Amino acid sequence: MILMITVSTLLGALGLAALIWGIRTGQFDDQSKFIDGSRYDNEEDLRDAVMMDEKKKEQEKKNKEKGYRPPD
Repeated sequence: MILMITVSTLLGALGLAALIWGIRTGQFDDQSKFIDGSRYDNEEDLRDAVMMDEKKKEQEKKNKEKGYRPPD
């Protein structure tokens, strides 16, 4: 009985450590991956999404150069 409690506690601590590591390293930060996968399922929509993403990055770069910060 003590062996089972010890092993289960060890496995639980290992799982918790893995979860904390994943959160700290940003493993769960891709919030739109699955949504975009179903939304842009044909080639034309995918190209449009890539183009919109590039425009967004260019705009952010321009804003960063100007020192613009969006309101909180």
